[in-house]
Amino acid sequence: MMGLALVGYGAALPERRRPSSELDAVFGQPSGWTEGQFGISSRGVASPEETTSVLGARAARAALEMAGWGEGEFDVLIGACGVMEQPIPGTSVLIQNELGLGKSGIWAFDVNQTCLSFLAALDIVAMGFATGRWKRALVVSSDIASAGLDWGTPASAAIFGDGAAAVCIEARADGEGPALISRRFETYGEGKDLAVLRSGGTRIRATDGYEALLEGARFRMDAFGVFKAAARVLPRMIDGVLQEAGLTRATVDMVICHQASRPGVEHVRRLMGGDPDRVIDIFSDRGNQIAASLPSGLVEAQSLGRLKPGTTVLLLGTAAGISAAAMVLRV
Repeated sequence: MMGLALVGYGAALPERRRPSSELDAVFGQPSGWTEGQFGISSRGVASPEETTSVLGARAARAALEMAGWGEGEFDVLIGACGVMEQPIPGTSVLIQNELGLGKSGIWAFDVNQTCLSFLAALDIVAMGFATGRWKRALVVSSDIASAGLDWGTPASAAIFGDGAAAVCIEARADGEGPALISRRFETYGEGKDLAVLRSGGTRIRATDGYEALLEGARFRMDAFGVFKAAARVLPRMIDGVLQEAGLTRATVDMVICHQASRPGVEHVRRLMGGDPDRVIDIFSDRGNQIAASLPSGLVEAQSLGRLKPGTTVLLLGTAAGISAAAMVLRV
């Protein structure tokens, strides 16, 4: 158990909202088909000016204001994005500069575990607090999924949305108060081909030609394969992390899962049982925001007044790899 408190929350959405009705024509389907098939009514679509770092900084400012932290009054900035704005330098550096802190010297670095990047960053923050290295951390998740969608594949193109979320975190000495109680992370590399984006690194190079780069820049996902992998791993992981926290599926107060898809959220509801409203659901008007999905769920719960002191929260999700993670917080 590690004492820490989430003291500031912020989110940012693109100015443009794209209703699913617009996609019906794109997919050559009748009106209402997209929403009926995928359970999404609208999502944000970022303009070229609304870059990953611009949206991330907007969310960060809201979180910093809520936390009451003055300019640069934190020890580390972690960029927990699923898709980088550019390969070099990291997105955290761009967010730091966008915040006007480019001369501050505050350590900024990136953590990438695609859709689980926020949980990975939160775990690193907890370890940094435990060693006494940091007392305050800003974690920002920002993703622009629309940049790499293949519109010829409705099952993936229809469900993603753009956005950002940020959380300010403070170390706490009292383990009886707000705390990270338990967490588990697992990766199964046999699922490496279930969700891929091949361009942007060293696998596909400029010498391979424009067509190869373009093809590799389109996100590809075996949605059913990802769902099957998650369904196989999550029940055991949920029970293990809850047992470590001294909780059960029935006694944990709230569940915030990665908003992977409508079937994915409904599957978590079935796994957890009990009151379905315990599971935060923002999928229909946000879509799958990749790494921003989980912290956006936290921001939503906070804005609704549901994160009261002492509330236990199960954070849960899967990511490309295939990886899975579960974490229990007491807020």
